Amino acid sequence: IKDHLKHHQTQTTCWDHPRMAELYQSLADLNNVRFSAYRTAMKLRRLQKALCLDLLSMQAACELFEQQALKQNEQLLDVPQLLSCLSGLYQRLEQSHAHLVNVPLCVDMCLNWLLNVYDTGRSGKIRTLSFKTGIVSLCKAHLEDKYRFLFRQVASATGFCDQRRLGLLLHDSIQIPRQLGEVASFGGSNIEPSVRSCFQFANNKPELDAAMFLDWMRLEPQSMVWLPVLHRVAAAETAKHQAKCNICKECPIIGFRYRSLKHFNYDICQSCFFSGRVAKGHKMQYPMVEYCTPTTSGEDVRDFAKVLKNKFRTKRYFAKHPRMGYLPVQTILEGDNMET
Repeated sequence: IKDHLKHHQTQTTCWDHPRMAELYQSLADLNNVRFSAYRTAMKLRRLQKALCLDLLSMQAACELFEQQALKQNEQLLDVPQLLSCLSGLYQRLEQSHAHLVNVPLCVDMCLNWLLNVYDTGRSGKIRTLSFKTGIVSLCKAHLEDKYRFLFRQVASATGFCDQRRLGLLLHDSIQIPRQLGEVASFGGSNIEPSVRSCFQFANNKPELDAAMFLDWMRLEPQSMVWLPVLHRVAAAETAKHQAKCNICKECPIIGFRYRSLKHFNYDICQSCFFSGRVAKGHKMQYPMVEYCTPTTSGEDVRDFAKVLKNKFRTKRYFAKHPRMGYLPVQTILEGDNMET
């Protein structure tokens, strides 16, 4: 840590790390992904892997927070404290993934990322809540475990959360896409509408519990939709579907598969779908279903039945009932959601 600090005092690499600059430049090739939630999630996936946070379990993260006595979420952490936390985190990861984790480089890059996300004023300090939110959002854990953890950080001792506390959590979460220049699609930096939407969903009670918060998050509210989509992007990476893309003819389809609910045997691979290519006779507003893992026979039967129903629906019906959920990101709370 002493060496690290000497290095950070003489240079501004805390904020301007050459390796991170390279990484951000490399994300530019994802700008051709037309849908904001996917574009953001794919950038975050690349970042998550570069920082090796995709190797970090929730249990290991929680043990680290405990070890470092990170209990007061309002407490400010300065650069030496952040270095101490990150060194502990990556040394632990190195024990199980020695060939993947370069501790000094990972510490440097993760510090750079956290400061760029949460310390835009360059004060050299970030809140404990921000540190935990950043690390847990990109760690390897079930989505709902992340939601539960994040809710606990802002809930009172009795397990309830008021509007101000929820605002703190959503504010720290939205900084993650904001730093990638993607905040506009998620409602901008103003988290008021999201807080309002959540409490309306909870029948305008003054406080909400974890179960109500989870129910709201399952609807993928606009400000947070990038996080579940990041999980789907990760799940789809190795998926192989026994289907052929009707546009570029890729077979099998690797990654996401989009199946038409208007035409039989009409599938699109993720690169055609994300770039907005369509085959003759298929309109963008026709309903599609997304698969990030291969389909089961039950899903095949269900989709077949839906196609049958949609066969008799007119173009006007689809124009009036658009199914695409992220142009800009819409959700059940703010419009119709795409089926996933």
